[in-house]
Amino acid sequence: MEPLVRALLTLRRAARRGVVPLTVGGTSAYLVVAGPARSPLGDGLALAVFLLVLGRAARARARVTGEAPFSADFELGALLAALVVQALVRLDGTLDGRFAPALYILFALVAALARPGAAISTLVFALGYEALARRFQLGEGLAPLAQRAGFGLAFTALNVGFLRAEVARVRSSSRARLDEELVKLKEDARSYRLLGAGEERGRRDGEGAGDLLTEDRLARSSVEEIHQSVHYALELLRRTLELHTAVLLWKNDAGTHLRISELSTSSDEVNDAPMSVGDGVLGAVTAKRERVALENLKPSFKVPYYTGACPVRALCALPVVDETVRDEARGGKRPAAKSAPPESALRGVLVIDRKENRPFSPHEQELAAQAARYCLRAIQNERVFLQLERAKVEQGKLYRAAQALGAALSEKEVVEAGVKAAREIASFDLAAVTMWDDTTKTHEIVAAESEGGVVEAYVGARFAHNTGLVSMVVQNRFPLPYKGEYDPQHQVVLGKRFAWPKLPSLLVLPLVLHGRPLGTLILGAKRRSAFGDSVRPTLEVLASHLAVSLSNARMVAKLETMATTDGMTGLLNKRAMLEAAHEKVVSATRFGRKLSVLVTDIDFFKKVNDTYGHDVGDVVIKGLGEILKRQKRTTDIVARFGGEEFVVLCEQTDEAGAMLLAERIREEVEKTTFATENGPLNVTCSIGVATFPEAGKSWEALFKAADEALYVSKRSGRNQSNAAPAMPRASETRLAKEPRRAG
Repeated sequence: MEPLVRALLTLRRAARRGVVPLTVGGTSAYLVVAGPARSPLGDGLALAVFLLVLGRAARARARVTGEAPFSADFELGALLAALVVQALVRLDGTLDGRFAPALYILFALVAALARPGAAISTLVFALGYEALARRFQLGEGLAPLAQRAGFGLAFTALNVGFLRAEVARVRSSSRARLDEELVKLKEDARSYRLLGAGEERGRRDGEGAGDLLTEDRLARSSVEEIHQSVHYALELLRRTLELHTAVLLWKNDAGTHLRISELSTSSDEVNDAPMSVGDGVLGAVTAKRERVALENLKPSFKVPYYTGACPVRALCALPVVDETVRDEARGGKRPAAKSAPPESALRGVLVIDRKENRPFSPHEQELAAQAARYCLRAIQNERVFLQLERAKVEQGKLYRAAQALGAALSEKEVVEAGVKAAREIASFDLAAVTMWDDTTKTHEIVAAESEGGVVEAYVGARFAHNTGLVSMVVQNRFPLPYKGEYDPQHQVVLGKRFAWPKLPSLLVLPLVLHGRPLGTLILGAKRRSAFGDSVRPTLEVLASHLAVSLSNARMVAKLETMATTDGMTGLLNKRAMLEAAHEKVVSATRFGRKLSVLVTDIDFFKKVNDTYGHDVGDVVIKGLGEILKRQKRTTDIVARFGGEEFVVLCEQTDEAGAMLLAERIREEVEKTTFATENGPLNVTCSIGVATFPEAGKSWEALFKAADEALYVSKRSGRNQSNAAPAMPRASETRLAKEPRRAG
């Protein structure tokens, strides 16, 4: 079935690719062969086929985004060339008649194709097709082709040389303008404190494409909303107070310059360049933090936001103070009304002016102050909105991380889910997880993920508690390094034997549960400032979730071990052995394999307990368990069934092999001396062996046969091994039950 499907798909692809050649070749052959005997119906059908395929090629070309592939351009150009040539032959009966300029237009269109290779190939096809039409369809010479070939080649060279250079210039210019707008947008966002200082620089290369687009989109929408709100307030203020200009000047992120945030003006001579905070009247406002109202201004007076002479006679500048900054600086207490705000509270200056020499009244100044407060409130609202949107995004990441960690049951799954969740929060090139053993005071690298493979080689390695960053984080329960910058000359991450890659960014997060350290999550990145304030708090919360999930996974593993393991010997318990035994019997039945069971019991164990005590009896039981662990193969299963009875399940082992193992176990037990308070102690054991399917075809029958063989060893003098006899065949059993006939 699969070869047939592949053949059909290949045929379908070939048919799709052959539509254009078949259409051009078939219709052209019809037009040439039919010659004068062509009918209007045949010409109409040929034209219809041409137009259908041409429409298909045009639609395919229109669906292409960006630069079209060679095939799309060539198919469209070839169809146009064949259609134009045949249309001229039909209309004029020649290619040099009154419609001949259409060929030059065709070559001009072909030369304008996006790819130079497609343009030249299509031009060659068009010239070849015209030559065939002249030679076989019209019986004319090929001399006129030279002129059209020269025109087409010249126009193609012009397209490749000039037009493509112009397109590249326009693209480069558009890209530069776009980059400039993006830079301005980021500067506005930082100046409005929509982004923290240096936050965008730290996140630009670090986050995933989706996070970066979301962040840019949120910042862009907030900045646009601020500009619309501020422009509305300034426009309303200008029209109400009959102003020449109302402008909001905002401090940059460094606090050294002011730039126009938004304005409403009737002037054409506005200076949009950044201006110093101490320049002209702005210096007086920023220095005194008070309103400045001026009148009788001369043309020589310097107003920084105008390019030429001062066009206004009255001016009023008001400081824009961010109350939230002032409250934070004073510990949340509102200062007295006349106290000067701190330097960081001044965010900008609102300036209004008019051409008439009419001073601004207190009422007008108060209206301007209210407009300034409105502008500041709009910025603060967008700041809060953006913080809420970011918090929602981060909470979504943590929610998905919590779901993934909650679904993980094993320690390995938890670590993998934690590293994957961390990658959604921040971009990094290396991650590792270490676990802390408080009993032995050692660290173990349990997982690592990196491109170079340097840290992966350390997985499973242990190192002692030292002065490295991992040890310090476990000891102090605080993330390190403080600024997330790694200094390989002075800092050790794991230990001196484990070289950490020289990545400039590093963050070691503690995995702490109820104040008890479990280990660390280590992240490293090739770029600087990868773990700034924008991602660090979220990573710390993730580390807390990871610690809880690791603790839960350890608890689950412990419960599973307790449910399946004998507490004294560390072997499987009876319940776990029964589950495994049923599976092994089913597998042996299905694949026709041998399966042997050994049941061993310590001889006179009650006498040992009565004479030496149960403590010594426990020592003997543990010793027998260790002997069974040493003698068994990797694929064998050993369990303590209860008391002094043990069971060994051996896959793909016949009776002879099982007896050899039983004898090795018996001999080693006999040679082993157990040290007790009353002196050395030696014991022996008896073993019974049963093999599938001769001794039994179910687990119950097999175990019963081995148990009976064990009691044969006991009754025969102990300290020996015996195998269960094979079950009698059904026919033998039937004959044994039937009475003999007389005679």
